Amino acid sequence: MIDDAGGRSDWAGGEHVLAGTAEAAETTGATGATGATGERVEGRLFARYRPLIFSIAYRMTGSALDAEDLAQETYLRWQGSDRAAVADPKAYLTTVVTRLAIDHLRAARVRREEYAGPWLPEPIATDGSDDAAATAELADSLSLAFLVLLENLTPVERAVFLLHDIFVYPFDEVARIVGKAEANCRQIAGRARRRVREGRPRFAVSPHEHEDLTRRFARACADGDLGGLLALLADDATAWTDGGGKAPAARQPIQGAMNVARYLLGVMAKAPANVVSRVRAINGQPGLIVEAGGDIVAVVALEVADGRIAAVRSVVNPDKLRGLATPRV
Repeated sequence: MIDDAGGRSDWAGGEHVLAGTAEAAETTGATGATGATGERVEGRLFARYRPLIFSIAYRMTGSALDAEDLAQETYLRWQGSDRAAVADPKAYLTTVVTRLAIDHLRAARVRREEYAGPWLPEPIATDGSDDAAATAELADSLSLAFLVLLENLTPVERAVFLLHDIFVYPFDEVARIVGKAEANCRQIAGRARRRVREGRPRFAVSPHEHEDLTRRFARACADGDLGGLLALLADDATAWTDGGGKAPAARQPIQGAMNVARYLLGVMAKAPANVVSRVRAINGQPGLIVEAGGDIVAVVALEVADGRIAAVRSVVNPDKLRGLATPRV
């Protein structure tokens, strides 16, 4: 069972919590196959659900690299499982990756507390991607701002909230996945929902408005236009920069429109002459890719509230920029 307060979990394998759904027939085909044919069938089954597995793992961890590792571990568990006991591959794989992610988050807490400067999620490119279920809610749940909010939840709260509110799993299935009573899961989801809601902007911004603000922001930064930046920033705007100790970055959040604007223009003044920025879909929203000599050196994501920029999140840690060439979920 899982303990919300922390500690090592005991998942007891996970195979035997799953039972008969419409996909049992497909599983029967896999269990009946042998040799190379069976491996191909099992590989196709896993490939069918891999986008969902990655989607859950990334939203749980905020790291594409960690999500890939969890997906690979899930595949290894799938290969080593007793297929006769797995009536529903999707339920089995979702259970495994969720439980792995919960354990991963518990171990990651200490590392994040020791992280050099602000920690931000690893950005992913989402232009041209085919998310497992590309609804507006799913796209919004990819944003850096949303993933930062999820950091305020315990690992189990995060899992229950994501599975029910984002991936639309019923509470009885969520309860089986996380090893808790259904009534308890309802309470956990309600508590997590309130905490997330408190941190979100009151009024949603349209994609067109978000892109327009992003382009105007990039232009003002490139032109060194202090007045133009101040006109875009909310009075209480905050800027975070994640360098991870591997790239120059402010070690503390910068608060207030004037301070944020001066900081951004100071960074631009020190940038090499070949720096260019372009708008690209980052984590389901318009964002900025900053390149120098063809290499990606930064990603900037803006959080917009009430028509103005409330937060500027910049990732310059090179370890978090390596996967941006490939569109993800």
